Amino acid sequence: MATANGRRSDPVSSVAAAHLAPISTARRLVVKVGSALLVEGGVLRAGWLDALAAELAAMRAGGQDLVVVSSGAIALGAARLGLPQGGRASLADAQAAAAVGQIALAGAWAEALARSELVAAQLLLTLDDLEDRRRYLNASATFGTLLAQGAVPVVNENDSVATEEIRFGDNDRLAARVAQAAGADAVVLLSDVDGLYTSDPAAPDAQHVPVVDEVTDTVRAMASPVSGSGLGTGGMLAKLAAAELAGRAGIALAIIDGRPDAPIARALAGGRGTLFTAAGEARAYKGWLGARARLAGTLEVDQGCAVALAGGASLLAAGIRTVEGSFQRGDAVGIVDPARRRIAQGLVEYDAAELRAIAGLARDRQEQALGYTPRSAVVHRDQMVLL
Repeated sequence: MATANGRRSDPVSSVAAAHLAPISTARRLVVKVGSALLVEGGVLRAGWLDALAAELAAMRAGGQDLVVVSSGAIALGAARLGLPQGGRASLADAQAAAAVGQIALAGAWAEALARSELVAAQLLLTLDDLEDRRRYLNASATFGTLLAQGAVPVVNENDSVATEEIRFGDNDRLAARVAQAAGADAVVLLSDVDGLYTSDPAAPDAQHVPVVDEVTDTVRAMASPVSGSGLGTGGMLAKLAAAELAGRAGIALAIIDGRPDAPIARALAGGRGTLFTAAGEARAYKGWLGARARLAGTLEVDQGCAVALAGGASLLAAGIRTVEGSFQRGDAVGIVDPARRRIAQGLVEYDAAELRAIAGLARDRQEQALGYTPRSAVVHRDQMVLL
């Protein structure tokens, strides 16, 4: 394990990892478990899972609400069906593997948690379930009821029906979205790495990064897009994307080494981990809006408009330079500055054709172009989140 000077050290030091305190102080915590931790050679690591369940039970007894986001269905199902490439050779293979593996995965979690006197509940989600506002609120209510009754929801993407168009893509980002829907204070990603490094952790000069306050281009350059185990998807870049989603909703996120028994307690006692701090408290609605993954279009604004938006203004038609995409009123759109950096996203008050007709026009000219009195804004500040 790399240290700041490039040397290796034992994963547990003599002092507590104080920067990981948001994990222990979270009233409600989402714990994401990667495939490489749960499945080895197509077989469930039952002993490791039992140890984790016991640790979760101790945390629950200490007053924390817990939600688990668990990978592993495709890996388990692929082994049982004898599918190549771990079930990821094609979407059809992945869906079939998930259909078989999800039964085994849910049963394993239910049995392991029951041995620690916890009740498991299963939720399978697709991207649409958290993109659509009504379905998102339904999911949020379900989480609330289950947690109030002391159950531990175990969540996975519904890979048996999800297509490329309605996929989260990886369970790291799913964990961040679930944390928002469940009203969690923090997310911990249990992985086969112990956090972010300045370069490949195997390199002798790689330095461990304990805290990240903002995911910048420099931070992204440190990450690999490839899953180290070959079982999961996304690699470190997916974890950074999850950290951005969580932080935007006011939720801290930590990456820790999940390989030892009782990995959370070990990390808190001084083990390695990287904490991505929350950007600040976010209203639930704004958090949902900022986490929207599918955008129907893009609006490029001029520099003056970009500055006004940063100051809290609504988006007006006069500041729009170009309109891209085909969207209807109420769809989510991205807003970019003249350098094409996305600065905001929100719900648009016009369809694409109408907006193209009034883009760049002063308000007194918009009524003639539209044939009706223009609305107060293209994207109202209450329906927009800055990125």
